[in-house]
Amino acid sequence: MGVYLSTPKTEKFSEDGENGRVRYGLSSMQGWRSTMEDAHAAFPDLDASTSFFGVYDGHGGKVVSKFCAKFLHQQVLKSEAYSAGDLGTALQKSFIRMDEMMRGQRGWRELAILGDKINKFTGMIEGLIWSPRNGDGNDHDDNWAFEDGPHSDFPGPTSGSTACVSLIRGNRCLVANAGDSRCVISRKGQAFNLSRDHKPELEVERDRILKAGGFIHAGRVNGSLNLARAIGDMEFKQNKFLPVENQIVTANPDINTIELCDDDDFLVLACDGIWDCMSSQQLVDFVHEQLKTETKLSAVCERVFDRCLAPSTAGGEGCDNMTMIIVEFKKPMQNGTPSTDRELSPPEPVSEIEPKQEPQHTESS
Repeated sequence: MGVYLSTPKTEKFSEDGENGRVRYGLSSMQGWRSTMEDAHAAFPDLDASTSFFGVYDGHGGKVVSKFCAKFLHQQVLKSEAYSAGDLGTALQKSFIRMDEMMRGQRGWRELAILGDKINKFTGMIEGLIWSPRNGDGNDHDDNWAFEDGPHSDFPGPTSGSTACVSLIRGNRCLVANAGDSRCVISRKGQAFNLSRDHKPELEVERDRILKAGGFIHAGRVNGSLNLARAIGDMEFKQNKFLPVENQIVTANPDINTIELCDDDDFLVLACDGIWDCMSSQQLVDFVHEQLKTETKLSAVCERVFDRCLAPSTAGGEGCDNMTMIIVEFKKPMQNGTPSTDRELSPPEPVSEIEPKQEPQHTESS
């Protein structure tokens, strides 16, 4: 449930931008929670032809979501698969790479920095006198595991984060998701879920959890985590005899690839602080209504927060951190470029309009 404040923090941190292909607006708000554990990334020009957007919902702390916001898009861009045009594989490997990078000395150090464990007067990380073997390790150096130090055996964080990201190139849109943040597209005003909420009660998630030696109690993995997939949460990834995709909790994402068309209005990526309060179709309807009088997309996100924010913490819904990105497509849509990705699939329509409904199935990596 988390710890709540006596009054919500309603200050919103918003941003807008655009290029020749898309325009976007985003916002985040701490709300009733005692800390802000959401993070996001928006790079309309990841390269000359590709846009990247992502939302990350942390649990047990903010460091993993901030780590993903800092590094995940970088790993996508560096991937050999990305250079070869296989964007789906690039996304999948980058999700898995986050767990690998957070282990060891450098992983511990980056998490300490992101967790504000820095003495502002000395610049030292709290509790550590650190002397690197080969400088301080720049971001372009990917040999994270080989950095020596007093925390070289660090197994990774016990906190974690969801990750829901979208790559847009030409008329192709790829969505990679691990956790219960969600991506929805509006096509002629109809909501289509491009991701699936990874809850423990889903059959494919439950089967993996049980086969890996875990259990589900009160809708939570091992009685504690209400997600079946996440980056981080290393305590659930300790079985040395299983590959990463078969651990009790896995960072392995679902990947969904669709072909965009001129009927597509906008894409929404949001953490579950929104989906707790509004269904996919309700949110799409609300955004369309707001766009009749508001051209600034971040302002529409802010109005969603105001609608969702609970008047008190008595009910739970509307009390979470809130983060949301709207990506509006410029018309006409550009033609796609050749790719080695799997065959493009149309999105499946949302069949219900109840909050927290389960999205339709997507392709699983």
